[in-house]
Amino acid sequence: MSTNNLPLLNPGPESAPRSPLAPPQGARTAVINIFWNERELRACWRLAIFTLFIFALAMGGAGLILLLHLPVPGGGRITPGAILLQECILLTATAAGTLFMSLLEQRPFGSYGLPLAHAFGAKFWHGILWGIGLISATMLSIYEFGGFSFGDLALHGIEAWGYGVGWGVVFLSVGFFEEFLFRGYAQFTLASGMGFWPAAFALSALFGYIHLRNAGEDKVGAFSVFVVGMFLCLTLRRTGNLWLAVGLHAAFDWGETFLYSVPDSGLVAPGHLLNSSFRGSAWLTGGTVGPEGSVVLFIVLAIAAVIFSRVYRLRPEGLGCT
Repeated sequence: MSTNNLPLLNPGPESAPRSPLAPPQGARTAVINIFWNERELRACWRLAIFTLFIFALAMGGAGLILLLHLPVPGGGRITPGAILLQECILLTATAAGTLFMSLLEQRPFGSYGLPLAHAFGAKFWHGILWGIGLISATMLSIYEFGGFSFGDLALHGIEAWGYGVGWGVVFLSVGFFEEFLFRGYAQFTLASGMGFWPAAFALSALFGYIHLRNAGEDKVGAFSVFVVGMFLCLTLRRTGNLWLAVGLHAAFDWGETFLYSVPDSGLVAPGHLLNSSFRGSAWLTGGTVGPEGSVVLFIVLAIAAVIFSRVYRLRPEGLGCT
């Protein structure tokens, strides 16, 4: 972790220049204290501006899709192309909202988790390995306990390669969007107001709650998503940016959906590699939720958190982070 990444972990008052969001000059009144701290607009109000901005952009993108009669997920039409279009619109809205706030706050865009200097570097590929490792450890453990059957190949040749690459691109966009939305600007801003881990807890809880909208998802699966979110926050805390988290998220989802061909947060997608199946109790297999609803994943994540904390240690310059 370099000192260039420290603003992400500990956005102190002395780190940012005066911005258009700075408090009005003159004596501080009760109204000013409600909206501004000593440096800028309070975290809750900045986060509200960010949320409204990306919501407006996302709604505009959704309206354009409907106007042009482009395919969207839902109604039994879960395809790589439809999901990719949706995720690209949401990612564009999130990136634009982050850029807008970076200009207002006069902070570098990379301060919010995705510094371009580290784009697709070693941390990203470490994340790919962690993602494949986590889903593989989960699925192989379920298999060893008799809860999973690999079945035979559902795809062959060019079709298998096509869907494999297609889902890879889709889940890379999912990783970028969900990590940047929940652990980018929002995490940075809430952490400036309440500290890193309280912000991580709140946003990971929201991350899990939103997944309840998925058909086939349940409360256990949503809690699992919360735990995964907290693990991803650990990767942010220890590496200083989101590149490892993006790679991990993308690889984990790709492994679930395509490689092991099981439900991903209750969603079963076409174009999977295997005719695999679950058998046995839902506590072991996760049932309709998939492995994210299995007790095995909680055990795997606990072990992974210990290992990750030992491999990626906080260096001296990061020890004072809140």
